[in-house]
Amino acid sequence: MNQPPEHKKPTRLLEQIDVSPNLNLSGPQETAWIEVIHKMDEVYADLIHYEVELEEKNTALEEAHKLIASVLSSMSDILIVCDERGRIEQVNRALEELTGQAAASLHHQDFQILFAEDSRKLVESFPEKIRIGGIHDCELVLLDCRGEPVPLATNCTSRYDSDGRLIGMVLIGRPVGELRKAYIELNKAHLELQEAQSKLIQSEKMASLGRLVAGVAHELNNPISFVYGNVHTLKRYGERLKRYLQSIHKDSDKMTRENLRQELRIDHILDDLESLIAGTLEGAERTRDIVEDLRRFSTSNRDKNQLFDLARVIDTAVHWAKKGSKQALTVNISVHAGLSIRGNAGQIHQVILNLVQNALDATAGQNTPVLEIAATATAKTVKIIFHDNGPGVSPDDLVKVFDPFFTTKPVGQGTGLGLSISYGIVEDHGGSLIVANHPTGGACFELQLPLA
Repeated sequence: MNQPPEHKKPTRLLEQIDVSPNLNLSGPQETAWIEVIHKMDEVYADLIHYEVELEEKNTALEEAHKLIASVLSSMSDILIVCDERGRIEQVNRALEELTGQAAASLHHQDFQILFAEDSRKLVESFPEKIRIGGIHDCELVLLDCRGEPVPLATNCTSRYDSDGRLIGMVLIGRPVGELRKAYIELNKAHLELQEAQSKLIQSEKMASLGRLVAGVAHELNNPISFVYGNVHTLKRYGERLKRYLQSIHKDSDKMTRENLRQELRIDHILDDLESLIAGTLEGAERTRDIVEDLRRFSTSNRDKNQLFDLARVIDTAVHWAKKGSKQALTVNISVHAGLSIRGNAGQIHQVILNLVQNALDATAGQNTPVLEIAATATAKTVKIIFHDNGPGVSPDDLVKVFDPFFTTKPVGQGTGLGLSISYGIVEDHGGSLIVANHPTGGACFELQLPLA
């Protein structure tokens, strides 16, 4: 940086002039001469002051020039500064490198020579258009150093002097190829993010399905085992009856048939057949009911406007959630039958299943885990409260509970999508889902749905 020259305090002219007694100045003449010297001294001091200010301003001007030059040279977009007639006054390094022409050779030339014939007609109108406003997002074709066309996304704005008079225009352009490349990369990243999100949502759905299947498998195990055992018994009974009937058909004597009747316990079989058949039929019906529930509560969107009983959906969801978990949870349900909801029963089933599962996770450290489910209805809505006796939700996490991917579980033990998906399902049904800490302790989820 140029430093202004150091100036010593100027010597007063009066001190430099030797007023000799031989000058023979009279009183008035001597006074006038001294005043002249004082004036010269003041003028000389002002000159020194102005010289210092000029040096400082020159230094600041050089610094500003260096800053502008560094900014222009570092710009990746091309820059063309023209006067009001379109003659080039300044360009930046990006344009020089793209066109292969030095700034000095372009000075005072018409800026239109930089563009291809296809763009000439458009750029000819720029000097007129800048008088009424700028040109934005205009695609022009520039010729590079090899004469090859380079599409540019161009903006052209008016340039004014300090008095507000139009003195020219400024063109800024970016090669469209770079924009397309950036757009392709952004689109690729967006697609990858969507794919990752879809995978996580699918993972959460599979986790919910896993919990559901565990409960259903446990539920199906009892009637299937019952039917399986009864069928084996019926098979043995059938073999005994077959032997007895074969003996009869062979015209065995009465004593032989009676002994065989006692040996094969035919009377017992006949007495037991009715209960075996009834028990097998009951097991088959229970299996049928479970399959019917699975079909009814499938999470497809086929029956978005079906009418269903909310109490039954809650009972089934709680039942399957408990069956699918190794943890003991006491669930007290206070929901009366007859609360009809219109929507997708399977999706509401998934919401309740997620809320019960959340209570199971929240009460894992309690000696006696308890979940209270109570419903109150008005003329148009029903409110279901899920209150557990866990530690509750921290104040900082209350606003994040329904955020996608938010979870307090360790990495690998939860996707953080269960409550987020539930929130979306409830909104789609015209309801609401909120969370708070209960005054007596524990978390409290409030599910509100419109009644049919």
